[in-house]
Amino acid sequence: MSRARVPWALLAVLVLAQICYPLTGGTTRAGLTVATVVLGWLLSVGHALLTRGTRVAAALVALVTGGGFAVEALGVATGFPFGSYDYSGELGPKLAGVPLIIPLAWTWMAWPAWLTAVRLTRSRAARVALAAVGLAAWDLFLDPQMVAEGYWTWLDATPALPGLPGIPVSNYLGWLGFAVLLAAALPPLAGPSVDRVDRRDGPMFALYLWTYASSVLAHAVFLRLPASALWGAAGMAVAAVPLAVVLWRARRDRAAAPDPAPRVDAPA
Repeated sequence: MSRARVPWALLAVLVLAQICYPLTGGTTRAGLTVATVVLGWLLSVGHALLTRGTRVAAALVALVTGGGFAVEALGVATGFPFGSYDYSGELGPKLAGVPLIIPLAWTWMAWPAWLTAVRLTRSRAARVALAAVGLAAWDLFLDPQMVAEGYWTWLDATPALPGLPGIPVSNYLGWLGFAVLLAAALPPLAGPSVDRVDRRDGPMFALYLWTYASSVLAHAVFLRLPASALWGAAGMAVAAVPLAVVLWRARRDRAAAPDPAPRVDAPA
């Protein structure tokens, strides 16, 4: 298999695992959740490594995986910056009260969110803002889903967003603030290659759009979480809808472009 096809193959396996999620329950669903997060982490970090090299992949892991664990450990210990919460034991081994897969999840989505912002915007400030919103808005799906499964519990869930009881607004604000820090720190740490996108980034754009569309459908229909379907649809639409439009237009323009004229060799 060529290097270019590896991310697409991992994405296909990830999609299959996520399709199976609503069809399972109990310990099987918890195990599938862990497997899905690991797949997502491998997909994003693997794509960064294959398309941009060791420095970018290492920066992504150090900043988002390492930083994600640090902020989660701080949150569990102190309640800052998200609010007071505890994890159950269903998501596998924990360190400092944090399941080891949790920072992997943020790495999984941080990379496609950043590339989406690069594809849509030109200025560094706009990229940081859009990448942060694109990442943090995912939690409008993720937190209600995981709380409903009992994977973690908020000790003080007020004030909460309308329709999303059990999760404080401070959680979403905390993740938005941390996502801004991640997006601002990634370019100087990873180098100039993260400020460019090309055709190799197709799997990451597909991952972001799949996450958006499948989450809306799953929450609205299969998981019976209509409020989080609406909140998540509105939040992630800030990045997902413009990305879909830009990609569609680019594909349309390529299809409409005239074929290059065939080369005619001069007679001998």
